[in-house]
Amino acid sequence: MSSALSSYSDYGYNSEIEYASPHRLVQMLFEGALKRIAFAKGAIQRKEIAEKGKFIGQAIGIVEGLKASLDKDAGGEIATTLEALYDYICRQLLQANIKDNEDILDEVSGLLSDVKIAWDAINGPENIVPQPEVVKPAEIIEPMPINKPAHPVNSRANKALKAYSI
Repeated sequence: MSSALSSYSDYGYNSEIEYASPHRLVQMLFEGALKRIAFAKGAIQRKEIAEKGKFIGQAIGIVEGLKASLDKDAGGEIATTLEALYDYICRQLLQANIKDNEDILDEVSGLLSDVKIAWDAINGPENIVPQPEVVKPAEIIEPMPINKPAHPVNSRANKALKAYSI
């Protein structure tokens, strides 16, 4: 995921990346990929071949970062499905680059937007609910988490959170 985020940092988002929650980082990756695809589409329209290739390459890197961040053990079927979708998206981005095809970019943008909308609907760490402190006898004191994430919207959201191992 760090290599995917490096594309993001090229555009002045270093401080946001540094302090973002894992949930927000995934959102930022989706945003970054969608932005690069839009830039690539504009480059195709302007016949700027080098720029098109640069932006599609960055989009592929970001999608690969999303794929690499999946936890297939914890995420189960959702993680496996997302991995296959990300593979498809990367192949389609390559085809769009080779063929200068805006329609393929539109298709890929729609797919990523759908996944991003679902991800955005999940309660992220910004919805953390403080938990009451429990006092333990001195001999068994362990570090306690200060906050516990709120319950996700539904079981599918919980599985999606596990898919990204956050």
